[in-house]
Amino acid sequence: MAGGKVSTVAKPQIRSLLRTQIKLNLIVALGMCTVAAVAMKVLYNDKRKEAYANFYKNYDINKEFEKMRAKGLFDSC
Repeated sequence: MAGGKVSTVAKPQIRSLLRTQIKLNLIVALGMCTVAAVAMKVLYNDKRKEAYANFYKNYDINKEFEKMRAKGLFDSC
């Protein structure tokens, strides 16, 4: 050894390696699930709720019933 310095290699983690990996994987999985749930709500559910609300604002059930009745779709009416 020329300079008198000795480099040491870090010891590998032998104990509780599985526990450490499981904790890390759980944190990552929970984070990804949260992001997916928020994205689904914002990108899909909110637009769908708005579309349903807009449809039912002007929807007249009696008018639709009479239209289907005039077409002969009901046997009992």
